[in-house]
Amino acid sequence: MPRPASVTCNHDLLSRPCGSGLLASPSMTSRSRQPGEESAEPAESAGQAAPGTVSAELLRNEPGARPRALGLSAGLVSAGAVALAAGALIPVVRDGSPGFTAGPLLVVLALAPAAAVLYAVATGRPGLAAGLVLGLTALAPGRLLLDLQLLADGSLASRPELFLADRLLAMPQAGLGLWALVAGHLLTLAAGVFAAGTARDESELAGALDGQRRWRLLGPVLAVAGGIGLLLPPLSSGNAYLLAKNAFEAPTVAMAGYLLLAAVLPFTVLVAVSSPSAGVGKGGFAGAALAVLAVGVPPVVAGLVVDRLSVAPGSVVVAIAGLALLGLAFTRFDVAEGGESATGDLAGEAKLPGLFWWRLATGGLALLAAGAAVAGALTSVLKANGATPVPETPSRWLLLGAAAALAVPGLFVFVPRLSAFARGVVAATWSGVVLAGAAVLSAALSVTEDKAVDPAQFGVDLPLPDKVGFSAGPGVTWTFIALVLAAVAALAAVVTGVVERDDNDATAEDDAGMDGTPANGTVLTPVVAAAVLAIAAFGTPVFTAPGYTAPGLWSDFGAASWGLLGALAVVLGLYALVVRSRPVAAASALSGAALVLGLRAAELPLVGSEYEGASAGAGFWLALSAAVVSLAAAGMAVTGSRRSE
Repeated sequence: MPRPASVTCNHDLLSRPCGSGLLASPSMTSRSRQPGEESAEPAESAGQAAPGTVSAELLRNEPGARPRALGLSAGLVSAGAVALAAGALIPVVRDGSPGFTAGPLLVVLALAPAAAVLYAVATGRPGLAAGLVLGLTALAPGRLLLDLQLLADGSLASRPELFLADRLLAMPQAGLGLWALVAGHLLTLAAGVFAAGTARDESELAGALDGQRRWRLLGPVLAVAGGIGLLLPPLSSGNAYLLAKNAFEAPTVAMAGYLLLAAVLPFTVLVAVSSPSAGVGKGGFAGAALAVLAVGVPPVVAGLVVDRLSVAPGSVVVAIAGLALLGLAFTRFDVAEGGESATGDLAGEAKLPGLFWWRLATGGLALLAAGAAVAGALTSVLKANGATPVPETPSRWLLLGAAAALAVPGLFVFVPRLSAFARGVVAATWSGVVLAGAAVLSAALSVTEDKAVDPAQFGVDLPLPDKVGFSAGPGVTWTFIALVLAAVAALAAVVTGVVERDDNDATAEDDAGMDGTPANGTVLTPVVAAAVLAIAAFGTPVFTAPGYTAPGLWSDFGAASWGLLGALAVVLGLYALVVRSRPVAAASALSGAALVLGLRAAELPLVGSEYEGASAGAGFWLALSAAVVSLAAAGMAVTGSRRSE
């Protein structure tokens, strides 16, 4: 759109044409400017202007403000990249060496993000540059912790690209290369501070998120998959000096790094998805992708070229997720509505599969997760390394119930008239797999090779010695696969809900009950009551038995407690969304929450029956009460909306 011939910035410090300057990127303002906005009045508040107006252009090009900050951010991230490259070439442990010649690969992985930022700045794309820096910054703390494990105890670190011991070492001393790596991460963090202002300005100029959110919706799915990969062992090892462990078994500092990366990656991508600025969103995708590739690619290469090391699925998943996220940065983030064409920093013409395919993915993933849960329940959780009898955990029956609670709505997702409702139920009942799966895995974790058996995890009066040889059986593998598939199914269900709302071509059946009117306000009272009951239900034991200590939230917190916490968080999140949801969406969410609470109550017959002298606890009655109140609220949400019509 042509600009006014001469628009002068109305500032005391300097008067100059507003179209000049590093941040004057036409691509970032034209996408949100509507016809006739050239004469729009500036916003009344100081320091702000209506997005896409000439006043916004004036503020955007205030002398010495954002251009200088973005230039400083680009300089810091470039310095950090140089430091990371130097750290890859200098020994990180005194008298130590890497397991293979990884220097060229690590240098490329270190310098590529800085090159992308400098290119975005040089070509006048401030949103893209700021998003890149912020994506890199978000994952820098986790990467810093992974490197600091070399300082805490390098002999326990699984970093063959930087250090691989060839003899037994006790607390090897850090080398100069490690400090270069630390400096590189700290410089990247500092760069993010200066880039945040530019990203905020670009989002304000872009205005509200417009267009149908299409390809960008795949980002959170990929980020969750990448986060799961970060929790798995980075490689497989037959080397006595390199112990390949998953994130939960890793040494303390490395464990903190992997957990932080696994949590921050999906959050970073979600923030990028929600950004109104296409440039900031794409930059966030690309920055996070480049950072996660720097974590996932070296172990894959090490597994291919280093003797007695092999590639593990975890690093492969991380690398694939990173490459896919990077590819999404080259697609169009907004599909035009009403015949308008959306513009962005990187033009792509790809079209995301429609609602049918999203529903197919949601139902298919739910059924796959349910099938894996059934396999986890019916196969042995433990295997004996000798003639010792193998106990079975009673929690396997709860996992079987969780599979049924997920499979039934998953089937109805394929029925067009019921798909919207069933999808909402799937978005809740996946947490039942988390609830039961955590209990199964907790029992397996309590019995590993050369560790004591806790008979309470497997029933009472088992003739087991204090220490026996057990290792994880196929049930553990299937249960973990079920957890992964359930999480991805839940994310697919959420994305499907967004597409349902955005899709202008939805049929009347799909839109039934989704007229944009929120659920009747009378559901607030029962929803609040159900939330209070749910908190108490998950925090108190469902049954009691002699010699059995139930995992809890307030006391006796263990591995199974994470399942309780996860299921409770999902249920409370659904309650929080109900009041602002449309009637059918509110009813499906409440019905799903009722199923999860019913599964919690079902622990009494499914699990408690395996223990002698088991009796109902307070949690059983609280869970039943919360389920009944949730179902009542679901009915009120639908009937109330019909009366209002």
